Amino acid sequence: MADLMAKQSTKPVIALKKGDYIKGILTRLGKRDMLVDIQAKGEAIVLEHDPKMLRSIRSLLKEGQVVEVTVISPESESGQPVVSLRRFIYDIIWKELESLKKSQEKVEVIISEVTKGGFVVSTLTGQSGFLPNSHTNTSQGSLSVGKSIQVTVADLNREDNKIIFSQKTTMTPEDFALITKEFSKGTKVKGEISSVTSFGYFVMLHPQSMDKTIDGLIHVSEVAWERSDESLSLYKAGEEVEVIVIGTDRDSRRIDLSLKRLTVDPFEKLKEDYPVDKQISAKVSRTEDGNIYLDLSEGIEGLIKKEKVPPMTTYEVGKIVTATVTSHDLRRRRIELTPVLKEKPLMYR
Repeated sequence: MADLMAKQSTKPVIALKKGDYIKGILTRLGKRDMLVDIQAKGEAIVLEHDPKMLRSIRSLLKEGQVVEVTVISPESESGQPVVSLRRFIYDIIWKELESLKKSQEKVEVIISEVTKGGFVVSTLTGQSGFLPNSHTNTSQGSLSVGKSIQVTVADLNREDNKIIFSQKTTMTPEDFALITKEFSKGTKVKGEISSVTSFGYFVMLHPQSMDKTIDGLIHVSEVAWERSDESLSLYKAGEEVEVIVIGTDRDSRRIDLSLKRLTVDPFEKLKEDYPVDKQISAKVSRTEDGNIYLDLSEGIEGLIKKEKVPPMTTYEVGKIVTATVTSHDLRRRRIELTPVLKEKPLMYR
């Protein structure tokens, strides 16, 4: 007994300050308490109440392991130091995440929340991250809270505590080159709307040449021949659509798609219905900067340029105007007109 007391009395005791980051040995990893020997007067108590952090500690550490702790209080009411393992655990977690990102090894996550843009997921060790709709291999409707899925780490930002996961396998330039042979320009394919953005629809395509998916994009300008504010409300995530391939984006490794080009451009027919020199009558739909616009049909406008408007003449919205077709503006998809005059006004060009 005397020998034991002598050994204890010769054991060096360190002076602690709040904020110190020091090494110790995890001596107890219980359900209700955790203790670390940091060579203080007594074993340090690990203070932690967050369930996710507790799950991380218990899954990543074991009794007898050397750890590093942050001193919260040099001495509690019971005389023991109070410490935290958070910094040490975060270091382990982020090193592992960086390794997983580099290797693209799959990791199991559980969906904890469904959002408009994707899914909040958690690893089995308690780390939360985000799985965007554009990084899923299935429709949002088939993924639900509590479901376990395999993902890879797509992006990391420790400073912002940001983790982005992906179900999609990293695609090499060689993979993309092989897939683009299957999705050549003019090919009709079916895909699933994976997400809706302000600039168009993302479509998930399933190549037959390999067990991978690839993103397609239907830009808002390729949804319908007639531009409308409702173009991006026609489809929802999870819906299947038939599209036609119009090109490839090698930088983004994406297939450019179109919905409208599956149908005949109504402007082409309108050109036949309104040949040059044909005289027509149509209603004024709007006036802008002196130009007069006539509503022909199917979203196609006729234009009387302001320099063709006779002096002292006004055209009100809703008024029927008789005009002659002078040309077709393919880029702007409109027909240019000249008003039919009963008599030529002075100085009319």
